[in-house]
Amino acid sequence: MHEPDDENKLGKPADEGTRRSKDRLHGVTLEMMLNRLVDKLGWDEMGRRVKIRCFTENPSIASSLKFLRKTPWAREKVERLYLWRY
Repeated sequence: MHEPDDENKLGKPADEGTRRSKDRLHGVTLEMMLNRLVDKLGWDEMGRRVKIRCFTENPSIASSLKFLRKTPWAREKVERLYLWRY
């Protein structure tokens, strides 16, 4: 039985595992995003751009991570800010 050269036994392109992801957030954790944004913008600017209390009232990475992991709409805003900045 002949198999096409450009496909593996599962029928997927042979180079599928070596392609880079088109997702710009691939490999970037939420913690990495927050640390980079805080280093670049600071908490005050973060609070102005994304109006959530964990950025304006006694901000910390830990409290922000906890909130963002539970709150999809807020996480999406932080991801958009990160993509805009980087």
